[in-house]
Parts: sequence; structure tokens; C-alpha cells
Amino acid sequence: MSMRDWLEFASFVVTVFALPFAVWVFFVEQRKERENEEEEAYQHLSDAYVGFLKIVLDNADLQLRTNAPLPNPTPEQNERMRVIFDMLISLFERAFLVAHKNTMSPTEQRRWNSWDDYMREWLRRDDFFNALPLLLSGEDPEFQSYMKQLAREERAGSIITG
Repeated sequence: MSMRDWLEFASFVVTVFALPFAVWVFFVEQRKERENEEEEAYQHLSDAYVGFLKIVLDNADLQLRTNAPLPNPTPEQNERMRVIFDMLISLFERAFLVAHKNTMSPTEQRRWNSWDDYMREWLRRDDFFNALPLLLSGEDPEFQSYMKQLAREERAGSIITG
């Protein structure tokens, strides 16, 4: 085999085998990187929710982890509750924009289900539910629709305006 024949053969091998393999490896690595980025984004959101729960714990007098709203809150307690609810709705919107998709893989759906559960849990609270129209004002329209739909489901058809 001459050098020229050898180079042609090597070129053929690269074209037929190595190039498609390299393209396949590239796409596999890209998918892994994308999955890692999605996992990192989910972890940041989870950490943010844990941080939010620490704020709730720091304001235990507001009884935000009970099912019933605080009876006869003071104006100062109402103000703190409103700020905490604003923080929560902002976190929910960020989770919606980052993690929610119309079509999700099983892993994405599992991650989203956690956020859906958190949202439903808070919507079952009368004080959060009653503040929802004000809280959603100015938020992303798709997020507003999603939260209103969840509220309807959690409240068995209660009407939400806005």
C-alpha cells in the first residue's frame, strides 16, 4: 500500500466512523451539560425556598405554617405577612419561569411537581388565597393564569377575579 492509498483509507475511516462518532459524543456531552444546568437551576430554586422558610420561621408569630390564618393580626403583622407573601409569589414566579414547560421529561415533571405542591399548599391558606389578586398584579401573564387555575382547583371552583 502506497502512502497515498494509506491516506485515502485513513480519510475514509475518519469520514465513515470517527466523524459520526465524534458528532454523537458531542451531542451526548451537550445533553449531559444541559441536564446538569437544569439540576443546578432546580437546586438554586430549592435553596431559595429553604431560605424563604427560614424567614417564615423567623416570623413564627405570624403562624404561617399552620392551616388557619392568624386571628386578629396587628397592622405590623399584616405588613410583615404581605411582604412575606410578596417574596413567596416572586419565588413561585421564578420557579414557574425556570422550571415549568408545557411538555416535560419525567425528571422535569418530578421537579415541577414539588413546586406545584408548594403552590397548592399555600393556596389552601385563606390569607394567601385572599391576597392572591393583589399579589399577582404585574406578574407574568402565564404565571397568573397558572396560579388562578391552581387556586380554582384548590378552592373547588371559587371565583378569582383579576
